[in-house]
Parts: sequence; structure tokens; C-alpha cells
Amino acid sequence: MRFPDSFCHFIRNNTLIEIKGGIERENFLPIWIVEANDRLFVRTWNKSPKSWFTDFIKTGVGQIKYGDQIMKVKGQKLPKEDKINRLINEAYLNKYNQERNIKYAVGISQPEYADYTMELFFDRTEQ
Repeated sequence: MRFPDSFCHFIRNNTLIEIKGGIERENFLPIWIVEANDRLFVRTWNKSPKSWFTDFIKTGVGQIKYGDQIMKVKGQKLPKEDKINRLINEAYLNKYNQERNIKYAVGISQPEYADYTMELFFDRTEQ
């Protein structure tokens, strides 16, 4: 389902959103988000066994905070073999090309991060 225009505008003009996975987490974590083929993707930097990412895998749901708005989302782990990972890598390198971010953009575009990629979907229920 298509995301609200206000959110699309926000992610095109900002480098950070905040996310929390699952239904039990209390705090949002700032992360990077990219667009590829009109789809939205996020990656976990730390690859932690207990994180917003693993909570999304367990529950399939979470929230995004952008500006002062909070939106429910669904998340689905992308198969590491999915060909779109190449476009996601390019999107990270293009969007996060500021001097302070280049090292991290290169890092998060390495092959092992394909297995830590989540596609986000707008969850219209009870918005």
C-alpha cells in the first residue's frame, strides 16, 4: 500500500527517520531509509540478535516516527538473494554521500548487509 505523501516528502528531504519494531519496544531508534523501484527499505547497522529488526521479523509490525508524526508500518525481511539489493546499495550510496556518512554508506552496502534488509509497507489499520 502506498505511503502518505507527507511521509514520502519527508524521506526525500531528510536523512533520518526513527523506527521501532514489534509491539513492546518503547523507544524509537534513528536509522536510514532508502527508496528503490518505488519501494522503501531499511537495514540494521549492528546486526544485533535482539533489535528493532528482529522484532519486525518476529511480529511483522512496527512504527515509524518522522518529524512529529508516528505511523504504523509492516515489515518483511528481504531475501538476501533478491536482485533489488543492488539498487538498494546504490540508493544508500547516493542518498548518504555526505562526508560524515560515506564510510557508513559504503559499509551498509557490503554484500553481508543484503541479509539484514527489511522492506517497509504502510499499515493503514487504525491510523
